[in-house]
Amino acid sequence: MVAGLTLAITGGTGFLGSHLIDAALARGFAVRALARRAQPARDGVTWVPGALDQPESLETLVTGVSAIIHVAGVINAPDRAGFVAGNIHGTHAMISAAERGRVRRFLQVSSLAAREPGLSAYGWSKAEAEAALMASSLDWTIVRPPAIFGPRDKEMLDLFRIARRGVLPLPPAGGRLSVIAAPDLAELLLDLAASNALTGAVIEPDDGRPEGWDHREFARAIGTAIGRRVRPLSLPRPLLAIIARIDTRLRGDRAKLTPDRVGYFCHPDWVSHERPPPDLWHPAVDTPARLAETAAWYRAYGLL
Repeated sequence: MVAGLTLAITGGTGFLGSHLIDAALARGFAVRALARRAQPARDGVTWVPGALDQPESLETLVTGVSAIIHVAGVINAPDRAGFVAGNIHGTHAMISAAERGRVRRFLQVSSLAAREPGLSAYGWSKAEAEAALMASSLDWTIVRPPAIFGPRDKEMLDLFRIARRGVLPLPPAGGRLSVIAAPDLAELLLDLAASNALTGAVIEPDDGRPEGWDHREFARAIGTAIGRRVRPLSLPRPLLAIIARIDTRLRGDRAKLTPDRVGYFCHPDWVSHERPPPDLWHPAVDTPARLAETAAWYRAYGLL
């Protein structure tokens, strides 16, 4: 193990969290990870039964750790209250646990959506969670990733599936986005957890593409990853709103395009601006290769 370094991780059973635990173990960290349900035993990982709304489990989680990486959060909820409970109250609970447990180093995985809190309840809740951490006494760093993708991701799976048909519906023309692969983001979080670099900073890491991706470029890149020529189809916001209502009605909590998401999907600038210094961290693998890895994982598990 890295001498004296034990990490407390929330969201470790989710997509990004699972990559974070893999990377932490590969680098020799000891891990304490919060889990609602029993998990398979794993060398180097202490699973702590509990949840963000169970303070006693959070006290157990942070006991004896060197740093906290707070990944857990709600990305989709039926109403504003769901985002408040998962993102705002959950962050307050972790801050309180850190302060009581005398853990100084605290990394918060936020979202670029927090940059525009007026566009969605999700972005607003992430911004409120950031404000709570900024007001704390902790040595914090806030990491705002853009769209995260990679093996095990279920959020972008629909894009890959639809792309097989040769046409990929997109937000209105003219918008740009940044992306980041989960394994690369995990390495950045570990670099920060092992140091006091960028304490008190809000950073926006991405795949290193200077001006991000035009939505149409990214659609074509997905097509290349699955071996299919894809025609991007930009849709107006009113039509996306109708599709979101239909998707929510048909799939309920499993809907990927919700009315709340339409607001920030249609915003033209989701490009990372406050990137970490390249001498501190840079992505290890370029996005086309990471997209190919993602498509291969989907195929291997019968999802694509």
